[in-house]
Amino acid sequence: MEQTTRQFRADFDRIALLSNDDAADHNLRYLNFLLQHLPPRCAHALEIGCGTGTFSRLLAQRAEHVLALDFSPNMIGLAEARSQEEEHKNIDFQCQDATIWEFPVEKFDCVASIATLHHLPMKEMLLKMKTALKPCGTLLVLDLFQMDGVLDMLSGALALPVSVCLRLFKTGRLRAPREVREAWEEHGRHDSYLTMSELSELCRAVLPAAQLRKHLLWRYSIVWRKPDA
Repeated sequence: MEQTTRQFRADFDRIALLSNDDAADHNLRYLNFLLQHLPPRCAHALEIGCGTGTFSRLLAQRAEHVLALDFSPNMIGLAEARSQEEEHKNIDFQCQDATIWEFPVEKFDCVASIATLHHLPMKEMLLKMKTALKPCGTLLVLDLFQMDGVLDMLSGALALPVSVCLRLFKTGRLRAPREVREAWEEHGRHDSYLTMSELSELCRAVLPAAQLRKHLLWRYSIVWRKPDA
């Protein structure tokens, strides 16, 4: 696990140095969907794997304080720089490894993670995120799933031209620059994802009554509200 963590950190330190093409990030298409599920009053929010801080900045517009963690020093540096440009003073960016960070108990009104949990022991992380939520708090996850079966293959085939058109519209390019593609391809060799059926089983075990939803661009979301104590 320690060797894997070092590899992921090195991957994302490298990607951060090339991170000038966020407009083509498919995760951005679903952030407003997640924000719709925030609790009415959100004093404290936590994001696990904040990357360049895009979702943390959106949370900061609705929460009094946001704690944003990432294990890549370069990503944290980029997130801080971009947040200073936009004058978000209620975000605390910290370089932390979430697998060993001590999650506080019932501190946050929202705990979120975007495209991060597939790098981590997912059941363990969901349990930690769940513990960190206040009663009536909301857990939000957006991540990638492993295609499995004919329906997934068909949706994947449909997603490909949509993905290309979105990139072309947002960036004027059909593909990312070569060095960016190479960095993500190298990182992808270490990635593994759960299928939707595996995710459904995991939610039943850890997050009863969670809303698990499949989205077009190879993403799924989990929305779960912690019961009142």
